[in-house]
Amino acid sequence: MAYDYIVVGAGSAGCALAARLSEDAALQVLLLEAGPADSNPYIHLPVGFYRMTAGPLTWGLKTAPQRHALGREIAYAQAKVLGGGGSINAQVFTRGCPQDYDAWERAFGCAGWSFKDVLPHFIRAEDNDMLAGAWHGVGGPLGVSTPCADALTRVFVQSCQQMGMPYNADFNGPSQAGAGAYQTTVRGARRCSAATGYLRPARGRANLRVRTGVQIQRIVIEKGRAIGVEMIVAGRPVVLRAEREVLLTSGAIGSPRLMLLSGLGPADELRAAGVAVVADLPEVGRNLHDHFGIDVVYELSGSHGFDKYAKAHWKAWAGIEYAMFKKGPVASNIVEGGAFWYADRAAATPDLQFHFLVGVGVEEGVPKIGSGSGVTLNSYALRPRSRGRVTLRSADPRDLPIVDPNFLADPYDLGTSVEGVRQSREIMAQSAFAKYLRQEHFPGGGVRTRADLEQYARQYGRTSYHPVGTCRMGGDAQSVVDPQLRVRGICGLRICDSSIMPRLVSSNTNAPSIMIGEKAAELVRGRAAPRSLAAAAMQGQSALTL
Repeated sequence: MAYDYIVVGAGSAGCALAARLSEDAALQVLLLEAGPADSNPYIHLPVGFYRMTAGPLTWGLKTAPQRHALGREIAYAQAKVLGGGGSINAQVFTRGCPQDYDAWERAFGCAGWSFKDVLPHFIRAEDNDMLAGAWHGVGGPLGVSTPCADALTRVFVQSCQQMGMPYNADFNGPSQAGAGAYQTTVRGARRCSAATGYLRPARGRANLRVRTGVQIQRIVIEKGRAIGVEMIVAGRPVVLRAEREVLLTSGAIGSPRLMLLSGLGPADELRAAGVAVVADLPEVGRNLHDHFGIDVVYELSGSHGFDKYAKAHWKAWAGIEYAMFKKGPVASNIVEGGAFWYADRAAATPDLQFHFLVGVGVEEGVPKIGSGSGVTLNSYALRPRSRGRVTLRSADPRDLPIVDPNFLADPYDLGTSVEGVRQSREIMAQSAFAKYLRQEHFPGGGVRTRADLEQYARQYGRTSYHPVGTCRMGGDAQSVVDPQLRVRGICGLRICDSSIMPRLVSSNTNAPSIMIGEKAAELVRGRAAPRSLAAAAMQGQSALTL
């Protein structure tokens, strides 16, 4: 069977894109995902995030040895499951600040991607349980909720205010700066990934087919046009044909990998890997950047946090509380509180982000305290300057790519990271926390000087799961895709995910990825986004064939 559109990768952007395209009953849409269905019950429990940053629902990636981080190979969690990152992430709902998107248009020539242009897509996606008006949507596919924050999260927000930050009830409103509780992609006390919010209601449509467990070998290019994708079935190559377009939504690691396997990338690099060159696209796989997170960990003076729920009787109580009332620790994403603040007080917008976790050892690579209860405060530089790349290990599609974020290559990133750790300690030293903390475990009292903090950052810093930029969008001829998301030099092929971001947004990346899927659907169908009252209010702001 031939399809009008084949969407490759059922992550946050891919689910949104496929669901929107299939609203047109005249179109036949196929959505392909390498991972399994999102049937693991922990996916759907907000607290299940703690089990998701390693294991079978990820690709099992590690970075190349990081030259500026003591040569470490850092675990690099990327989702391999229906719903992608939105099925395994911490469900934090942030968009970044308007200036991020304005810079895409102004500095990178991405016409149509300023904040006033993308805001209608954010609003169309959103079903907010608390906020509305010019900045938020109600009734969209993506459930967004305001959590009932744990007592320690409220203490964190108070401590940030004691340090000098304002309280911020809406990080996605007119001002990003300040501290507060994160809104989350949760609806009815269950995770609302794009697979849940977008895809599940669309699965009954006769014109939408979803296939999981499908590993694509390459995009098939004939005479300069993408005509489908190739996979292996029972040891034989099978081509699935797209009559209109192939839409690549495999993320900032998966999309450049598939481009390179298809002969679309830097010619010398492809030849060295044993891949025949179809089109010389020098920037495919380049411009990789990510938020480099650094954690500080504290032991609590008593059983104040979520770690006590590891004990059988507390775990049973948490299960009962959730089953009966849809509240308590099971309904929490653990990363309840956060802040955006300044390492450089002269910066126009915050350049640091903080995540407060009511527990320790929640994520792969985070220092643990051994026993007792604790809390974790993570920080990172919002606009990193270091750039890395994704390259092929070989021409064999079964081989994982080489992922080199090149963390801390730019001195700015190290300096801002160190300031983030210093401010994290300052927050935790405020009087609001005094009766709750026993001691600082990491970095610990022996880390005092700037040199000590730099060494700590190099030794313990890690990915924040926000890779972008490897198929950069731009108005220049060197960019991989144009502002319509069309791959330069190849007809019938677009890339529609976080890999197209020319520069990382100043926040978590799930909501922006969904926005990209929404906007891509409009671009593919050749329609303008509906101009909402909210957008108007923003005017003036910145082989074998099957």
